[in-house]
Amino acid sequence: MLLRQFDLLGKSCRIQQSNCCENESRRSDWQSDPCIIRLMSKLTHVDSTGRARMVDVGDKPVTERIAVAKGEVHMTRATFELIRDGNIKKGDVLTVAQIAGIMAAKKTSDLIPLCHPLPLTKVDVDIALEESIPGVVITATAKTSGKTGVEMEALTAVSVAALTIYDMAKAAEKTMRIQNIRLVEKHGGRSGDVVNE
Repeated sequence: MLLRQFDLLGKSCRIQQSNCCENESRRSDWQSDPCIIRLMSKLTHVDSTGRARMVDVGDKPVTERIAVAKGEVHMTRATFELIRDGNIKKGDVLTVAQIAGIMAAKKTSDLIPLCHPLPLTKVDVDIALEESIPGVVITATAKTSGKTGVEMEALTAVSVAALTIYDMAKAAEKTMRIQNIRLVEKHGGRSGDVVNE
């Protein structure tokens, strides 16, 4: 028996599931558990049996969608100064990372299995040196008019920009830390506006 645990709105749900699930008649009754039913109703990327699926957004209205994500790359003062002064041997770290972030946003559905391909109308990646860290702060904004949101596109842009900074500067420092990648705001869609900071 496998013990599976879910957390639903702060309430822990523990269930047992048989390893032998070749057909529906051999499944344990975990799928009828009220706690699990509530959990499944909150997760749009799984069906009622727990299988992954791409959400059907065909009936949703087209609205303007905007998402903003941020992240940071922390580094030593020496690495920070190399980037700031343009002395990284691979070239212009911030420009290459900015382009990488934009390209990544456009490829999000190729990277994240259940994302819808979206016609992006805007991708902006801002990369700023921040002496107080020391490091780099990345802010990505993605925009579309569509039936689903662009949170993943903004988060992917930040993630790949951060990875590019690491790649460009790793010869100088391999202890850089990519941190605090998060959605800071989203607008549009049925769930409305969300502002996290």
